[in-house]
Amino acid sequence: MEVSLIGFAVLLVLVFLRLPIAFAMGLVGVVGFAYLVNAKAALAMVAQVAFDTGLAYGLSVVPLFVLMGNFVTEAGLSSQLYRASNAFLGHRRGGLAMATIVACGGFSAVCGSSLATAATMARVAMPSMRKYGYADSLAAGSIAAGGTLGILIPPSVIMVIYGILTETNIGKLFIAGIIPGLIGVLFYMAAVVATTRINPDAGPNGPRTTWPERMQALAGVWGILLLFVLVIGGIYAGWFTPTEAAGIGASGAFVFALMNGEMTFSKLLHILVSSVKTTAMIFTILIGATMFANFVNIAGMPDALAALAMQFELNPALVVLAIMLIYVALGCVLESLSMILLTVPVFYPMMSALGFDLIWFGVIVVVVTEISLITPPVGLNVFVLKAVLPDVPTGSVFRGILPFIVADIFRLTLLVLVPGIVLFLPGLM
Repeated sequence: MEVSLIGFAVLLVLVFLRLPIAFAMGLVGVVGFAYLVNAKAALAMVAQVAFDTGLAYGLSVVPLFVLMGNFVTEAGLSSQLYRASNAFLGHRRGGLAMATIVACGGFSAVCGSSLATAATMARVAMPSMRKYGYADSLAAGSIAAGGTLGILIPPSVIMVIYGILTETNIGKLFIAGIIPGLIGVLFYMAAVVATTRINPDAGPNGPRTTWPERMQALAGVWGILLLFVLVIGGIYAGWFTPTEAAGIGASGAFVFALMNGEMTFSKLLHILVSSVKTTAMIFTILIGATMFANFVNIAGMPDALAALAMQFELNPALVVLAIMLIYVALGCVLESLSMILLTVPVFYPMMSALGFDLIWFGVIVVVVTEISLITPPVGLNVFVLKAVLPDVPTGSVFRGILPFIVADIFRLTLLVLVPGIVLFLPGLM
């Protein structure tokens, strides 16, 4: 146990020294494993982990969903989503911000990446909100918060990684994220309503569209609906596995990109190279995290934590609360994927020993991770917006996300107190 804590301390020091998280986890894992076993075994572990991770069939779903998201972005479906949402909500006070959140939720259903959702919707929604006099804080805050839905509403790369780490059914994890994702959209919209009620000038009313215009805008989102039903509906019905669904989704997104009429060879090459870079980054972090997890496991930390909880007869609710606080604290200094890979191998054996459903725990972890994406000082969605919208002060974005953080806390509390919300749909599979 003590060796594990020293390893975590060294890891955090290396991260603060700006060593990439993948190499920091790998270095601590190898050195720690060598200390506990021997150097030869540690080096053999490096080769075995890299080989097994690179050839893992279950992980083939990751590049396919990344490719699907890139094709969807290139097909311009995000603009059509925003147009449809704006047609129904834009005339209300704060309606453009609410339309942005709804569009983010829809885009998340075929993207799977929070950062990509935030970056894409910033380009689509920000010009309209500025045109009608929205405060930069509310506009940027709604985009940053809405973007977090990308890792919860299926398909989600983070959920795939969680499922592989915990050997949990990925299809059920995907389905479990639907209702919490929809609740997130509703709570974020409530945060916009509360913000504009306090300060009406932050989100003035936009123009009202006619019903024929609304129907025309709604017809433009049939592609996203079809992809979502095909991918998630196929998994839910048992027609194909998550990996097969990812392949079908990527193929379908490619067809829509071709139908859009703007796909060129240079754009296709850019999409493929971008997907390879993202996949390589994820796999590198995963290899480093696996080596660190091997060190932590052989040091006995997960078993020690479970035994500690049993020994002191801790209330399971208090254990969950403590884990949530740890995630919020880590979210201030680590990005989402690294945090999942670092903590899940430590926490999930304890949660399983305490009798918690690992599908429910996975959704809770993802929701807490969503919060970390918009919390200072390392809210990655905020810095993505800063890169896309350099003229918006970072302070304005952080002020704008405060109501959405409150909404997230209410949602997290609801999901913790009522696990049936998460487990209802998976229970029907």
